[in-house]
Amino acid sequence: MTEQNETADSAGIPKADLTELLGRLVEDYSARKQPSLIQMKKGLISRESFLGEAVQYVRLTYGVSPEQARELTGLFEQYIFGYSRISPLIDDREISDIRIVSHDNIRVKRQGRRMDAGIRFQSEREYRQFVDYVATKNQVNISNLNAIQRFTDSDSHPEFILRFTVSMPLVNTYSEPYLCIRKVPRDFPEMEELIRRGMLDQELAELLICRFRGGSTLICGGNSSGKTTLLNALKETLPDDMAILVTQQADELTTKRHPDMMFLHSLPGGGECQVSYDLKNISIAGLTMDVDFFIVGEVKGEEALYLLNAAYTGQLCAATLHAPSADRAVDKLVDYAMYGSRYAREELMKMMECFTTVVFMEKYRVKQVFVNRGWNRETREMDYERLY
Repeated sequence: MTEQNETADSAGIPKADLTELLGRLVEDYSARKQPSLIQMKKGLISRESFLGEAVQYVRLTYGVSPEQARELTGLFEQYIFGYSRISPLIDDREISDIRIVSHDNIRVKRQGRRMDAGIRFQSEREYRQFVDYVATKNQVNISNLNAIQRFTDSDSHPEFILRFTVSMPLVNTYSEPYLCIRKVPRDFPEMEELIRRGMLDQELAELLICRFRGGSTLICGGNSSGKTTLLNALKETLPDDMAILVTQQADELTTKRHPDMMFLHSLPGGGECQVSYDLKNISIAGLTMDVDFFIVGEVKGEEALYLLNAAYTGQLCAATLHAPSADRAVDKLVDYAMYGSRYAREELMKMMECFTTVVFMEKYRVKQVFVNRGWNRETREMDYERLY
């Protein structure tokens, strides 16, 4: 090798070429090298073996020197085990949501306020490649048969569980995918922390804890209003001698210390996979598992009927759902229960008497707390007493 070539090798790859090669490498591992990536994701091969194979692949395929192969593979490692350009956004504790509208339009929600992220992909091609990689990494099919997908990454980040929603151009008005990411903290705040943050005061916290242990509870509100945050904190106050089952669509509810708390999540089917378990399926199964407290992470459909049946038989229950106010939450739950029920609406409303506490959240604050006094047969409406 000439002295000139040695200097070129030791100098590393020019930035523009490095970006191009990284794109090619990611594309290769999202397509023809995908089995290797999936094996690593499943734990069938180690991280070290996977990266060693990548170094050899880079050298043989791209004809670069050992030093250049290691430089390129180092960037590839950051891409594979992180999330490329948006990794700083995922690491940022003040950011709760990331919305990628297009390759050059990335938005975030920082402490409840939406704003530009200050980060963008270089091209539409790079962004589409990134979306393909995210799907491959999480073993999700985003073909035309699965143009809208929701999935969770519980492994990649030490501080957050990442909940993804992706919609592809097949169903989008514009030509690029949409990718939304909700970051769920693993170290979720407990009641004392929520009091310090101003979600509620000490007196209200003690009232909710007492009512949560003594009767079934609904927590309602809009998107990103703090429903799951409050439910996560309340369930941690339950005594150790209670058996608790949590069913949810995404792994947003977890526990830090409770010894007898089980978690089930739904499994969507699609494409070639015919196996699916929705919240209705796992709620039915959960009711046979000898539990003292039954929690549904977010009610969205027919699972409402099984939640309502459980509460009506005397089992303690809790759930979150979308509703515009505390007194409208009961109506919304009954609407969901009617999807898979032969009960008349009035019968279901009478059954709703078992949900004795209804909490309404707005902008990470407890705004309303209602006591449900039961179905009024004369007015044909629920009677409520407002505590807060």
